[in-house]
Amino acid sequence: MKIRNLIPWVFVLWIGGTWPQLAGGQSFPARDPIIEKSVQQVSADSLRAYVQTLVSFGTRHTLSTENDPHRGIGAARRWVEARLQEYSQRGGNRLRVEEDRWMLTPGERVPFAHPIANIIATLPGTDTSDHRIFMASAHLDSRRSNVLDSIGDAPGADDDGSGVAALLEIARIIANQHFPATIKLVFFSGEEQGLYGSRHLAERAASEGWQIAALLNNDIIGQTTASETGLQDNTRVRVFSETIPAAETPEQARMRRMTNGDNDSPSRELARYLYEIARAYIPNLDVVLIYRPDRFLRGGDHLPFQQKGYTAVRLTEYYENFNHQHQDIRVEKGIHYGDLPEYMDFEYLRKNTALNLATLISLAKSPAAPAHAWLSAGELGNETTLRWMASASGHPAGYRVLMRDTDQPLWQQAFYTTDTTLTLPYSKDNVFFAVQAIGANGDMSLPVFPEISR
Repeated sequence: MKIRNLIPWVFVLWIGGTWPQLAGGQSFPARDPIIEKSVQQVSADSLRAYVQTLVSFGTRHTLSTENDPHRGIGAARRWVEARLQEYSQRGGNRLRVEEDRWMLTPGERVPFAHPIANIIATLPGTDTSDHRIFMASAHLDSRRSNVLDSIGDAPGADDDGSGVAALLEIARIIANQHFPATIKLVFFSGEEQGLYGSRHLAERAASEGWQIAALLNNDIIGQTTASETGLQDNTRVRVFSETIPAAETPEQARMRRMTNGDNDSPSRELARYLYEIARAYIPNLDVVLIYRPDRFLRGGDHLPFQQKGYTAVRLTEYYENFNHQHQDIRVEKGIHYGDLPEYMDFEYLRKNTALNLATLISLAKSPAAPAHAWLSAGELGNETTLRWMASASGHPAGYRVLMRDTDQPLWQQAFYTTDTTLTLPYSKDNVFFAVQAIGANGDMSLPVFPEISR
């Protein structure tokens, strides 16, 4: 298909009514009523109750007691599993709950052998030809100022009770729903000791050939006041994404240099996707793209998955309060330390939970992204031709070609077609492009950044 004159309404015709706007003013597909209904079910009160219960276990240190019925990582894990099983039963037992257990051997931050387990809740996809997995994660374990202290209280309300609460609430809402692709909710252990749980699962996923299409790692997403400065903001959440993929091959590096695609890694495209989902479904919440894989001096459970070549990002509150992270409960010089529920903003946590939920559902309902896309660069000209492979699963209604100026972080315009090629009256020298598949209800796949063809 060739568009020689850009028709203003070329992308504005879509069954379903009014469309939200892209960052640059161009429309994108209609809101999905299933997503809207699901988002409305997220409850700040439920999230508060989850966090308060998690804190009641005293400590969730990875090396804490496994057998005490009321205290420690073992009691917390059994409670989480019980909640997941409860939601599964309510939803017809479609949500499958698994405990992935192994023995942690002595090593860095692990002075003695100790059992460890991740909890995995899987909602299988209904399309047997669609093997994609969309995953959200958080870590169940907590820590004190001394990372080896597994005895004293480590409430871990925000770090990472907030993420665990978000996943439990998502499980409650999706347990009775059906989506073509699979959704997994993963509760890691061993994060504070050195990402042991996520390293273990990333290895397993790679060895077993899991087709993880996107991972949203939620770590510290529930408070809104900065330490030191006292600044507050409950309208923004950070999404960290890698610039150069950790698992980039030499050929991929060569193509990245040819396309100047340093700002278009798969993780960066996922971050932009979250931005658009927030604008469509979550009022008063803006996604802020952070062009780093994680914060300085810190690292989360998405990193082992990036190292295995999976598309993964980290969600974290905009303002962190370091008085309420990795701190023993105390008061010094009038400053209150400790990670307690009273320092959290549960309406903010509700919005961040809804963002995860809307993103997971949109992706799980979307057609598969084109496996490959190409930009024709074989001759000079002021038009650009793109082509791409049709989606392998999901029966797309059509495709969007996204476009932005080279100095812009977010997609500005989009052009719809039912074909697998499109020629646009824009010079490839001046803009970046990507291609995504669109389902019949407007659900969008992740964008694919094109390679160069001659």
